Amino acid sequence: MSDVLSETFTALADPTRRAIIARLSRGEATVTELAEPFALSLPTVSRHIASLERAGLVRKARRGQERTCALNTDRLRDAEDWIAEYRDFFESRFDALSRQLSAHPTE
Repeated sequence: MSDVLSETFTALADPTRRAIIARLSRGEATVTELAEPFALSLPTVSRHIASLERAGLVRKARRGQERTCALNTDRLRDAEDWIAEYRDFFESRFDALSRQLSAHPTE
């Protein structure tokens, strides 16, 4: 599972790919529609989509002449599950820090 997580987090490390994921969270889109908000060439956006597809975050399908993309939420759930394992630990540490700071306010 760690290899899958590495692929997922590597794909999500790029802001353009995160923007594509955000757009696909609202529903399917064609490659052309995904490219519209970016000042990037269509081949460059296609490479970003291919990276997301390799990581299992996006599925492409052909609909007539168009290629549509859809979000694959299974991989995002895997990442969310991994993060959730550590959420309680970090929240408890932040709570302890908050108590410590409250007990000793700066002057």
